[in-house]
Amino acid sequence: MSSIARSLKAVRPAVLSKALPARTTVWAASRRTFSTSPIALEKRYTKDHEWIDINHQKQTGIVGISEYAAEQLGDVVYVELPEPNGWVEKGDAIGAVESVKSASDINSPIRCRITQVNTALEEKPSIINQVPEDDSAGGGWLAKVEIDEAGLKEFETLMDTEAYVAYTKEEEEE
Repeated sequence: MSSIARSLKAVRPAVLSKALPARTTVWAASRRTFSTSPIALEKRYTKDHEWIDINHQKQTGIVGISEYAAEQLGDVVYVELPEPNGWVEKGDAIGAVESVKSASDINSPIRCRITQVNTALEEKPSIINQVPEDDSAGGGWLAKVEIDEAGLKEFETLMDTEAYVAYTKEEEEE
């Protein structure tokens, strides 16, 4: 399997991306000034279109795929969830997502330990298409994680929302 970023490039014809209207409202949810969680989170993105929110204590987080990735993949029909167990390194495959267009690995955005998975995605994988960046009980998040010092340093190197939006615009122009 390939990463989400490589799958998106294969799936998305350049002509289609230019024909689509600009997505100005797509990122509104990720720019919210409040959180549905009891503890405020800070979100960052990878170039492979995964996201991670970490809590203000910088000890735990939530991982998923971006709204941009979910749109490009199309209808998600299967999600392979990670196993809650030992530590995974940044870039390690922790799961997979299959859509009508392609199958892609989901990579860990930072070094972390999977503590819980979103089992609702097993029964209804389409949740990812509906609310991919929602970290609430009914959202499309994939896993809750524990973060160590190495993971926190890697988190600081990821893109914030503004940088990620600019990155996806560049990808669409290619």
